[in-house]
Amino acid sequence: MSTSIIYHALGLSGYDYVRQDFVAGNVLIYVRPKAKLVKCSRCKHRHVIHKGRNERWLRTVPIGIKPVWIVVDVPRVQCRKCGCVRRIKLSIAAPRRWYTHKFERYVRSLVKMMTMLDVSTLLGVGWDVVKGIFKRDLKQRFGKPKLSKLEYIAIDEISVRKGHKYLTLVMDLKSGAVVFVGDGKGAEALLPFWARLKRSKTEIKAVATDLSPAYIGAVLENLPRVPLVFDHFHVVKLMNDKLTEVRRKLHREMRGTMGKDVLKGTRWLLLKNPENLNADRDEQQHLEEALRLNKPLATAYYLKEDLRQIWSQPSKEDAAKFLASWISRARASGIAQLRTMANTLATHSFGILAWYDYPISSGPMEGTNNKIKTMKRQAYGYRDLEFFKLRIMGIHEAKYALTG
Repeated sequence: MSTSIIYHALGLSGYDYVRQDFVAGNVLIYVRPKAKLVKCSRCKHRHVIHKGRNERWLRTVPIGIKPVWIVVDVPRVQCRKCGCVRRIKLSIAAPRRWYTHKFERYVRSLVKMMTMLDVSTLLGVGWDVVKGIFKRDLKQRFGKPKLSKLEYIAIDEISVRKGHKYLTLVMDLKSGAVVFVGDGKGAEALLPFWARLKRSKTEIKAVATDLSPAYIGAVLENLPRVPLVFDHFHVVKLMNDKLTEVRRKLHREMRGTMGKDVLKGTRWLLLKNPENLNADRDEQQHLEEALRLNKPLATAYYLKEDLRQIWSQPSKEDAAKFLASWISRARASGIAQLRTMANTLATHSFGILAWYDYPISSGPMEGTNNKIKTMKRQAYGYRDLEFFKLRIMGIHEAKYALTG
């Protein structure tokens, strides 16, 4: 093996090849630093006095399936300028690490395609070593993301474990990257984000969020002049919840009637969009029969379908008229759940109509939440919360695909 090979194959620049050995299935490559690397590690002065040598073993990328170790003959020198007595600094590895930079890069490339347990098994190293390399890389790249280029953001929470344990996420809607992960789901979870945002002097153009009073209050307090856009997915979901309440109330009030039998199995039919009903299962016929026998349910269902039209009007003015009409019809229906929904929409109409000025939503956040759930299932949960947060902030780089 030549010095040229160890330079091109193992990335050893500035080292001379000495010899190689094979011990217990491991490949040992002995090298020594060239004269240009022998200098004071503190002041970089080249005039030094040799004070002995030490061997440093460093794991590097494997050759085939054989583990490879670089055995470096490291001089210990005394600087004539500053008087410091230390070993010279090696450019191929970080201090107090038993592996090279090239081995770290190799591990980082593998964890993008394999689980950390698979990588540790393949390389014959501990799982904690792979995690440590991966975590340091994530912390370096995503530990303190820059907020100076933020324009449109979305705020939402995600459940991380049983017992109502939540994390609050802030996403950059232009890049799809999560730029902040806070503990809990209240306004307090966002306090560190507001502090960093204020220091960055970023001009946010619009914020997308759900109808959570805590998030609404936090945005209005910290970004008082920034438009707040309520995500239409959450508005429709809230209406679906009211429709489910109407169905349950009717089901409880009916005793031994044909209408009660018809209501069975209609929960998901009511929540489906009409174009998604399955003709092979006669879902359309079942739904129409249930609506024909239950007038309050029919009223709630058709109002639910009309609500989706708010975001398809030709202008903001037309949408405002349509929303006012919808609120009037819901209040006149005499159904308590619809009156509650009407009051909610009237209170939050400014954020619903703001969509026409800034057509953003927290839809990308829902996609990220699904990725996070997939990541959690693959890992069977995370005990290191800091590592979990870092993986969330780097999840926009992850790609999940079905195989087989």
